[in-house]
Amino acid sequence: LKIVLLGGRNSGKSSLGNLILGKEEFVTRERTSCSRRVGVVSGRRLTVVDTPGWWCDFSSRDTSELVKREIRSSVSLCPPGPHAFLVTVKTVRVDRAFTETYGRAVQEHVQLMGPLVWDRVIVLFTLGDWLGGTTIERCVESEGPPLKGLLERCGNRYHVVNNRSRGDGFQVRELIRKMEEMLAGSADGPHFETSAGHGDWLGPTSVERRVESEGEALRRLLEKSSWAPFSWEKNSKRGK
Repeated sequence: LKIVLLGGRNSGKSSLGNLILGKEEFVTRERTSCSRRVGVVSGRRLTVVDTPGWWCDFSSRDTSELVKREIRSSVSLCPPGPHAFLVTVKTVRVDRAFTETYGRAVQEHVQLMGPLVWDRVIVLFTLGDWLGGTTIERCVESEGPPLKGLLERCGNRYHVVNNRSRGDGFQVRELIRKMEEMLAGSADGPHFETSAGHGDWLGPTSVERRVESEGEALRRLLEKSSWAPFSWEKNSKRGK
C-alpha cells in the first residue's frame, strides 16, 4: 500500500507518518524536500511519503516553486503511483477555525496533483484527543461550508487519529481498512497513474536527485523503467 501525506505546516502530517508505521521514521520539523519510508503494518507492506507542508493561510500562488515541485514529485517515490493521498487537517477547535482561506489553501495545494487526485484523497483529522466527548460529525457540522466543501471534494472520506496514542494499532488498522474500501470502489485502477500527464512534472535533474537521495533500490527500479530519462552509469561516472 503506497501512501502520500499532504498537509499544511504543523498539521500533524509527519507525526501521522510515524503513527502509521509504528515508529519514529519522519522528523517532525518542517523541511523543503520529500521523505520516503517503508514498513510492515498488520501484515501489509506500506510505503509512506511525507511531503513539505504549506502555510495554512497562503494560496498556492504564494508557496515557493521548490515546495510545489516537491509536492508534485512525491508520486515518483512510490512508482507506479500512490494508492492514497492522506490530507492532514488539525481537529477543528484545536487552535483555529476552518476558515474559507484555510479551506481554499488546502484545496489549491492538493489540486497541484491534478483534478483526478480527489478520487484518492482521505482527509485525516489529527489530534483527535482534543475532541473529548464531541463527535467529529458534530464538529464538521459546526464549522460550516469551508470544511464541508473540502470533504465533498473527496467523497466525504475522512478519518480521525490521535497522534499521541499508538495503543494497540486499532486506529491505523481502521485507516488501512478505509483506504482499501476506497480502492475497491475506484474505477481507475489501484494506482494514481503517473503516466497520465503527471510524469512531465519530473525533469531529469529532479529524477537524478531522487536517485542520489533514495539509494540503490530506487536506482534499480528506475533502470528498469521505460521513462527513466538518464543513464545511471553515465551520471555516476560524471559525479566521480
